[in-house]
Amino acid sequence: MKFMKLGSRPDTFYSTEAVRSVSSEVSSDLIVQVKGSRYLLHKFPLLSKCFRLQRLCSECPESSPHQIVQLPDFPGGVEAFELCAKFCYGITITLSGFNIVSARCAAEYLQMTEDVEKGNLIYKLEVFFNSCILHGWKDSIVTLQSTKAFPLWSEDLGITSRCIEAVASKVLAHPSKANLSHSYSRRGRDDLSSCNGSESHRHKPGWWAEDIAELGIDLYWRSIIAIKSGGKIPSNLIGDALRIYASRWLPKISKDKKISKQVESDPDSDSVGEVTSKNRLLLESIIGLLPVEKGAVSCSFLLKLLKAANILNASSSSKMELARRVGIQLEEATVNDLLIPSLSYPNGTVYDFDIVMTILEQFMLQGQSPPTSPPRVKGAFERRRSRSAENVDFEF
Repeated sequence: MKFMKLGSRPDTFYSTEAVRSVSSEVSSDLIVQVKGSRYLLHKFPLLSKCFRLQRLCSECPESSPHQIVQLPDFPGGVEAFELCAKFCYGITITLSGFNIVSARCAAEYLQMTEDVEKGNLIYKLEVFFNSCILHGWKDSIVTLQSTKAFPLWSEDLGITSRCIEAVASKVLAHPSKANLSHSYSRRGRDDLSSCNGSESHRHKPGWWAEDIAELGIDLYWRSIIAIKSGGKIPSNLIGDALRIYASRWLPKISKDKKISKQVESDPDSDSVGEVTSKNRLLLESIIGLLPVEKGAVSCSFLLKLLKAANILNASSSSKMELARRVGIQLEEATVNDLLIPSLSYPNGTVYDFDIVMTILEQFMLQGQSPPTSPPRVKGAFERRRSRSAENVDFEF
């Protein structure tokens, strides 16, 4: 990944009990409180670069040798503030795709603009972001992922949209022309390169699918929409990407156990209901991204999505859309493929017969003659209908 170093002085920040300070022959005259942490610093280096601190200090009369400024809603917390403070002192800091978003949001909060001082932090971050971060594949992906912690700030500063545009442009470009400093997939080798370093790697079609599968659904949705709008990627590659994403994020689902085990591994959720709701939203988003072309995704994948939609109680429109798509490609399916667990019965011993008939109706609407006539399929399915559905599970 690409990185940039700013400043040349050694790090002289130190901690004394609950206070962070910097070694200096000059007595400190400014106390900055950031989310419960206290910094004992100096006005001159900070106020000369931070207009917000200038304004806050001017609004608060000096009643003691140390003027106190509180920054309770500081984006990025103490780590981002300390990075900005070190820049003000000329202490060496290292920036990369992992911390540039928090640094950029923090610099914006402190108003470290060119109006305050030429060559200020915002300017340097923007130059690095535009000339290095957006030119690297992994750099763009990592930076895009980090915007999740600062959604409003990242949107307002155009960081999210620029990263998505960069990712989409690299997917749409011929692999030999894409400047990839690193393959972000698990197959890649984790290299570090300076801002001047870069490598170009050739990848097979769809090389990008596994990489962007690391994104959360909101950013993934926007990235896929941007890629699809380019009109250069075949629909089957979009379908493959969605299958990879589903296998990455949708859990292994079984009707009897559902997804209760996932709650233990999901620290952001408090209940099975919350996890179910999250996965339902993810599933419906994937369905909304499916290419319209027949054969872009396999009938098997569509049926797995349909089974998940039934168990997660997805919207009727989502299930009907999947049933319609399965009906179009029904010749690829077997009767066993159509054993879709039903949630309509408390004892959980039957399959969903109605949705299968909807699939068959959709198949007939295509003006085709099924290999097995509907009455025969119906009879075969009814014979299997009474089988126990409790142990049915599937993976993407």
